[in-house]
Amino acid sequence: MRVILVDDEPLILDRFAKLITGNEGIQLVGKFSDPRQAFEAIVQKQPDVVFLDVEMPELNGIEMAEKIQTVLPRTKVVFVTAYREYAVEAFELNAVDYLVKPVQRERLNETIRRLKKELVVKQPFHSPNQDVMVCCFQSLRFKQTHKPSYFLDVHWRTTKAKELFSFLIHHRHNPVHKAAIIDQLWPDIDYEKSVTQLYSTVYQIRQALKKAGIHITIVSFNHSYKLDLNGIRLDVDEWERRINEQPIMTEATLDQHREILDLYGGDYLAESGYLWAESERERLRALWLHHIRKVTDFLLAKKDYIGAIALCHRIQDYYPFMEDSYFELMQLYNKLGDRKAVIQQYMNLKQMLKEEYEMDPPATIKTWYHIWKEDNDPL
Repeated sequence: MRVILVDDEPLILDRFAKLITGNEGIQLVGKFSDPRQAFEAIVQKQPDVVFLDVEMPELNGIEMAEKIQTVLPRTKVVFVTAYREYAVEAFELNAVDYLVKPVQRERLNETIRRLKKELVVKQPFHSPNQDVMVCCFQSLRFKQTHKPSYFLDVHWRTTKAKELFSFLIHHRHNPVHKAAIIDQLWPDIDYEKSVTQLYSTVYQIRQALKKAGIHITIVSFNHSYKLDLNGIRLDVDEWERRINEQPIMTEATLDQHREILDLYGGDYLAESGYLWAESERERLRALWLHHIRKVTDFLLAKKDYIGAIALCHRIQDYYPFMEDSYFELMQLYNKLGDRKAVIQQYMNLKQMLKEEYEMDPPATIKTWYHIWKEDNDPL
């Protein structure tokens, strides 16, 4: 295990070096009292572990740890501090541990044992990153792409951990300032408590992903967070790419367009109902509705009423509160001469509007139905 020590007090640094080199399997590759020189050496030598003093002039340990995590996310950080209150920030920055000065040999040995466990190379239980996909349609899940029906088991310790991860996925293209996260997830509690909650939740996310074998990392820098997906894809991104690359609709490409419809597995993060996701939910829903109506129009032009009816029922199943599907099905069933189905759709529409909105069907639909009923009533 290759180690670098950083502390602005030379006497403490020398004592710490003697303590740590007495451990088997430890290779001290550098010790520095100047944090800027230390950072250059860390980038160059890429150690397994950095023991980092928190209270240093010019560049304090918290800021330096953020820089290390940004450049070398696999390098472990252990904070060395005279103040226990830095423990929360230590874990927020994904530090393996923190040591309180003066460092005791037994406590240091415990940390080294923990580090060795962290650095043991294990055969991953799950497939590599390119075989994992983050699914956001309907609910947040993690799927193995070579086993489409198999989802990885991710245990979120709290609902806030799941929401924060979802929020960072939502903003995956840009860093999100900590204050913006707190405003969304902890708007009603004291700021200091909310900061502690944020740090604790980030730690929970890192632990949950690690245990599941999902190599997504949370990078912290400039008081912001950003996810490094490490090549892992999202179902919503893949689906939108297919939408943007869709071929012209013809008889030969119809199956490709049906497949695009099938890949939409429900509204974006619908199961959790996060308010901050609503605009994206509506945007993706509108894309899907536009595409399914385009396919429906193509089928209608071919007089494939059975195919068009199936798609209208699909819209109705997904969005039962949209009145358009009821009226379109009434008209389609009329073309097939299915009187019972026309009546049933009108009754379903009346019931839905009454229960949900305390209103009657729109005048246009009501007029169409009454004219149709007069023309189609059995003698």
